[in-house]
Amino acid sequence: MAKDVESASGEQSLRARDAERIADEVVGLDRGTDPFVAAVRATRMPMIITDPRLADNPIVFANDSFCGLTGYDRAEILGRNCRFLQGPETDPATVGQIREAVERAQPIKVDIRNYRKDGSGFWNRLVMAPVPDAHGDLAYYFASLVDVTEELETLNTLASDNDALTAQLTATMTRERERDRELALAMQAGGMGAWSVDVATWSLTASESYRLLMGWPRDRPLSYEDRQSLIHPDDREAVRAQSRATIETGADYQIVHRIVTPAGETRWMSAKGVIIPDADGRPMRIAGVTTDITRQVRAERMRTALIELGDALRDLKDPADISFAAAEILGRTLEVSRAGYGLVDRDAETITIDRDWNAPGIHTLAGVLSFRDFGTYIEDLKRGETVQIVDARTDPRTSATAGALESISARAVINMPLTEEGGLVALLYLNHETARAWPDDEMAFIRDVAERTRSATERRRAERHLATLAASLERQVEERTSALMEAESALRQSQKMEAVGQLTGGIAHDFNNLLTGITGSLDMIGKRLAEGRISDTDRFITAAQGAARRAASLTHRLLAFSRRQTLDPRPTDIRKLTSGMEELIQRTMGPDITVESVHAAGLWPTLVDPGQLENALLNLCINARDAMPGGGTVTIESGNRWLDARAAAERELEPGQYVSLCVSDTGGGMPPEIIARAFEPFFTTKPIGHGTGLGLSMIYGFVKQSGGQVRIYSEPGEGTMVCLYLPRHLGGAEDGDEVAAFADPPRTTQAETVLIVDDEPTVRMLTSEVLSELGYTTIEADDGRSGLAVLQSNRRIDLLITDVGLPGGMNGRQVADAARLARPGLKVLFITGYAENAVLSHGHLDPGMQILTKPFAMDELGRRVGAILRKD
Repeated sequence: MAKDVESASGEQSLRARDAERIADEVVGLDRGTDPFVAAVRATRMPMIITDPRLADNPIVFANDSFCGLTGYDRAEILGRNCRFLQGPETDPATVGQIREAVERAQPIKVDIRNYRKDGSGFWNRLVMAPVPDAHGDLAYYFASLVDVTEELETLNTLASDNDALTAQLTATMTRERERDRELALAMQAGGMGAWSVDVATWSLTASESYRLLMGWPRDRPLSYEDRQSLIHPDDREAVRAQSRATIETGADYQIVHRIVTPAGETRWMSAKGVIIPDADGRPMRIAGVTTDITRQVRAERMRTALIELGDALRDLKDPADISFAAAEILGRTLEVSRAGYGLVDRDAETITIDRDWNAPGIHTLAGVLSFRDFGTYIEDLKRGETVQIVDARTDPRTSATAGALESISARAVINMPLTEEGGLVALLYLNHETARAWPDDEMAFIRDVAERTRSATERRRAERHLATLAASLERQVEERTSALMEAESALRQSQKMEAVGQLTGGIAHDFNNLLTGITGSLDMIGKRLAEGRISDTDRFITAAQGAARRAASLTHRLLAFSRRQTLDPRPTDIRKLTSGMEELIQRTMGPDITVESVHAAGLWPTLVDPGQLENALLNLCINARDAMPGGGTVTIESGNRWLDARAAAERELEPGQYVSLCVSDTGGGMPPEIIARAFEPFFTTKPIGHGTGLGLSMIYGFVKQSGGQVRIYSEPGEGTMVCLYLPRHLGGAEDGDEVAAFADPPRTTQAETVLIVDDEPTVRMLTSEVLSELGYTTIEADDGRSGLAVLQSNRRIDLLITDVGLPGGMNGRQVADAARLARPGLKVLFITGYAENAVLSHGHLDPGMQILTKPFAMDELGRRVGAILRKD
């Protein structure tokens, strides 16, 4: 035991002395001639030695190159762990790798971000290795350091450039792939596919969209022979001929043909291509694009077929002929083997076919067939469901009986039931000898044809039945029609006489009263003149004039009711017109009636006869007053109205802009039956002697003649509102009359000459007399031609006064127009007792033309003539 202890103690002493010797050598205490130590001190490569046997593995040696690299003095380095060179950008993972190598006493080579004393960073390539002592135990770590900053930055720059180039190349390739994908999707969406054919090997290169277009499976390559097999047998030779022509002549490849997809669907294709030559100009490839035009072709064929069907349904009379014509049109349009109609016996589960349309080589099915012989689809038909079979061999309803169907050329089938009162009565059927798809547009077309044909056949059957019935009833109808016509004629005559009697009775009553006043007053004037009592005639003259004015007013009301009065429409400001009448209206209403006015801002002008509108407004206010015997409120409102199609239709107007003028009262209102008759002539609810019944009729006729409409809004106990709707005038409103209504007629100072044309001698005499007394020179003519002769002479004419209705084939407007050709700017005053509105352009007269309606006061004639001649 003692020997073992002594041996261990000697070994430790030896290790201690060895460690001290190595330490002295590396720190320079040993001035020996160890070549390794000398080389470490002298080398330009930065080197350090750490001692893991001391706490925290401190640096125990650093050569001059290391001090130069880091900027630290040796005294600042020795005794510190290497981590003092680390900083904020030092990678923690790299530090972890170094720590793990130290712990495991393993060599390591790694690039790490270190920092100098001045704070500048550099990339340090650290190569560290453990150094054992003579006994093999870890004594030191030896590390060399190299500044590889420039190298790494160069590599990083290259890597960055490489990444940028890679990213750019990737983006370019991505864009190219995306463009190719977008092009493929666009071609697919447009029903297009690209292809090319090598004319030497007859090999086909086809895009995915082309294979999809041809109905070819995605997972199978499409060869040239495959494509040729898809082309409809009837079109293959034409396609080959077009290919030969393109190769031989260089002409563009262009052809429309059909294909039959593997699923049995027939499609129409439009193929266009060009020849691609090699370097020597020899044909190398045909490249092109094919477009699916099936929808267009089918749509055009079906549209044409429906036109043809319409002609057949119109021309054919026999229901059987109609059914056959429809079947033939269906068969030819859809290119199927057979089409027809049959009557179904639901209980017996049979179909009876009279005749059907068959393609060449296909036999008819005329006769009686049992549905069960061909499958189980009769159950679908009984439920009213259309049976649609693409391939009898694969359809579960017909797979067991496919042979029977194929024997009658019906591998593909459409059976469309026709029902009546919920029960199956007939069947439209289409058969095709090979498998065939039935697209949605074709199914819609078949249904359309079926419905039209069914309707037409039922209509023809009904017409035949009705014709038979009509023949048996014709005599009775003729007799009853004759009796009804006689009764209707008698009723119409009775209604006419009742209306005429009502109208003439009302007119006769009013005019007899007025004529009594006129003739009685004239008799009294004659009697007083005979007695020499002249001073006692004034009141009789006043009475006669008043009765005459009331007669004229009644005439105007009658004309307004019939919309035949002569209007003098002018651009009118309704707000200004109403404001000017407020005092008159208030006096008319009396003390128990409150009058309120509500007018919209910016009220539009309207083209209307101001005098007639004033008369209408006053009449409405009087009616409102009479509806409130105990007092109340009359409200006058105006506003702008935009009437859309619905609102205009409710008012029997054209859509557009209108101005409304409404008068409302707080009276008892009216029931619907009174409103319905309110505009009838001579209809009134007032006591006898208190109204003529022409007020609202006159207003209605005047407004309708002005292009507007009248509406009454009323309910019992809720008052009444009457609204006039007048079209908006887009110009400005006139300021008003230039001459006061009651001013004395002015005398002329220019001795103007007035030509008077009127076929009534009394009117000519009175007009000439009045104007002569005012200083005018007058010339009279009794018709248009004699008046025109004066106008075409050299005589001075300052004003033409002419009646509108003149005898001799030339009316007053024609005289005026002809006169203005010779005398431009000639002023014209039309006088009329009737409504020749069409002759007068509905009141839209040229400048310098005016209208005066008969009967008129002589003073009014003088005032109007003076105003016309004074106006520039």
